[in-house]
Amino acid sequence: MKKKDTSARNQSALQRKKKAKQLFSYGKIGIATLIAATFAILFLTPIILTITNSFMAASEISSNYGVIFATNENGGKVFISDVVNLKFIPDMVSFSQYITVLFKSPDYLLKFWNSVVLVGPIVLFQLLLASLAAYGFSRYDGRIRQIIFFAYIILMLMPYQVTLVPNYLVADWLNILDSYWSIWLPGIFSPFAVYLLAKFMKRIPASFMEAAQIDGAGEWQIYRLICMPLTKGALCSAAILVFIDYWNMVEQPLILLSDEETYPLSVFLSRINAGEIGLAFAVATIYMIPSLLIFLYGEEYLVDGITYQGGVKG
Repeated sequence: MKKKDTSARNQSALQRKKKAKQLFSYGKIGIATLIAATFAILFLTPIILTITNSFMAASEISSNYGVIFATNENGGKVFISDVVNLKFIPDMVSFSQYITVLFKSPDYLLKFWNSVVLVGPIVLFQLLLASLAAYGFSRYDGRIRQIIFFAYIILMLMPYQVTLVPNYLVADWLNILDSYWSIWLPGIFSPFAVYLLAKFMKRIPASFMEAAQIDGAGEWQIYRLICMPLTKGALCSAAILVFIDYWNMVEQPLILLSDEETYPLSVFLSRINAGEIGLAFAVATIYMIPSLLIFLYGEEYLVDGITYQGGVKG
């Protein structure tokens, strides 16, 4: 009887420990979920606020946020003493801002297409050149390769503002200043995509390449038929990150382009003034659509291309 009582007590103690571990695990999951939800709400609040406020009338937007953009007689900012009213639901839904942006004022659509013209070639040709360079870095090794790749990493770590003046001087020397080429060329030869794709191609097993060479495949066939399909996730990741980076560029057009008609829409969004608060909400909403669509469509590829640390999936 004593042995049975002792065994029952031991089993009861083990069950209590197991339940305590489960409760502790559930508690950690609950706390982590709460923290993640809090940060998600904080990050999504500006986006939701922009979208909902774009459907407000100009008078309502001015009454809620006009104090932020108020200026004195000399054009300086006024000290804000009133409480700003952050409203997520408009009193009355109005499409007047979108009508102005899409139909009454073609300048905004022109600047939108300027953004497309500037960013599209950068994304396309940067991925093309980066994939070729990354193939070379992944296939061949040596002292010179290591030095060049290290230089790529150093350039990648530098903020664009550091290389802005050299880019300006080179563009002026090449006589491409005030043209799209002054923005296209530095973007196309950016080292970021090279680094990302090279690290991913390095994980492709060498046996794949050797088997293709035994079958008589050349370097171009190995690159096109083996490396490119296997790096689809990394290519999509690089495309998304490069697009978002250059879609939001401001300094490059301001420094390298002098004609305001060639500016992208991102420059307008950085120049909000008191008379265009409502339009800024509508334009910002339209400007977010390509980035959101690309991110939602390529989210799986983005996560796979950045976080995958093993070899190549079969």
